Amino acid sequence: MENTGFLKNYSEERGLTRDELVGLLKLPDDQTEQLIEAAYALRTKYKGRKVSVQLLTNARSGNCSQDCAYCAQSCRSGADIEKYASVSDEKLYGDDKLVAEKHLARHCIGLSGIRFGDDEIRALAERIRRMKENGTHICCSIGFLTEDQARMLKEAGLDRINHNLNSSRRFYPNICSTHTYQQRIDNIRMLKGMGFEMCCGGIVGMGETEEDIADMLLDVREISPESVPINFLLPIEGTRLADRDVSALTYEYCIKVLCAARLMVPKADIRCAAGREKYFAGHEDKLFRVVDSIFAAGYLTAGGQGIDDTLCLIESLGFTAEEE
Repeated sequence: MENTGFLKNYSEERGLTRDELVGLLKLPDDQTEQLIEAAYALRTKYKGRKVSVQLLTNARSGNCSQDCAYCAQSCRSGADIEKYASVSDEKLYGDDKLVAEKHLARHCIGLSGIRFGDDEIRALAERIRRMKENGTHICCSIGFLTEDQARMLKEAGLDRINHNLNSSRRFYPNICSTHTYQQRIDNIRMLKGMGFEMCCGGIVGMGETEEDIADMLLDVREISPESVPINFLLPIEGTRLADRDVSALTYEYCIKVLCAARLMVPKADIRCAAGREKYFAGHEDKLFRVVDSIFAAGYLTAGGQGIDDTLCLIESLGFTAEEE
C-alpha cells in the first residue's frame, strides 16, 4: 500500500511534526481509507484485534469548584445532574462485580473536583484496596494530588491515573480559568515519576483548531501514556458549550484525529471515549481498525451503549474483547 503524502516518511521513532499533523487532519476525506490502513498496521502490531472495554463509575458527582466549559459537573454548569459527595458502596462494588462478571478490562473511577483532603483520599484508598482483592485493574480520574496522597493510592494498589490535557496550551484558557495547563503537566510528571501508569488524552470539538489538536498530541507523545482517551464533544444543556456547533465533527474528521493519536503514540491504548455512539454510528468497523479501547455503559453524566450490546458489537465485527 502506498501511504498518503507525508506518511511515506513516517516512522514510529520520528512520529509526525506539527505541520504533518495539521496536514493529516486536513486531508481530503477521500484519502481517509489510506490513513486508516496506516493506523491499522500499528494497531494490529501492538494490540492485535483485541478491544479493551472499560466501565466508568462516577464516584463523586457535581459540586466541582472548576469552571471547565464542557463539563456538567462544573461550578458554572446549570446541567440537571445527580450530585453526591461519595457514591454508595452498593453502586461502586456492584460496578466492580460487573467488571469481573463481564470480564471487562478495567474499572475506571471518576471523582469531580480538583483537590481532596487526606481523609477523602484515605477513604478512597480503602475502597481501592477492597476492589484490588478481586484482581480488578483500576484507573482513577482524581484531579491534583499531593505526593503523600498519591502514595496512599499507590500503596492501596491503584494501577493507573487519568489526567487529560483536554486541549492545547494555547486554547486551554478558553475552556478553563480556575487552573492552568501547566498545572496539569506538572501533576502528570509527578505521578509518572512515582511509577503510575498514565491515561492522558483530550476533547475534540470545543472550538479548537487543527493546530491545537496537533499541539495537544505532541505533548501527549512526550508524556508517553499507557492510554490515550479521545473524547468528542457532547454538548450538554446547562454547560457553557451547550450551544457549540459540532457539525464539523463528521465521521471522517473524527477518525483522522484517532489515526493521528495512533501514529503519535502507537504502543498506547487508543480509546474512543465520549461521543463514540454519536459520531461513529454505522462506522464501527472502521473505528475498531484504529482504536483498541472504548467505554461501555456511559460517560460520567452521559449515557452510552450497554455492556452486552457493546460486547456483541465487538464480536460481530471480528474483534475480541480483551479480558481482565
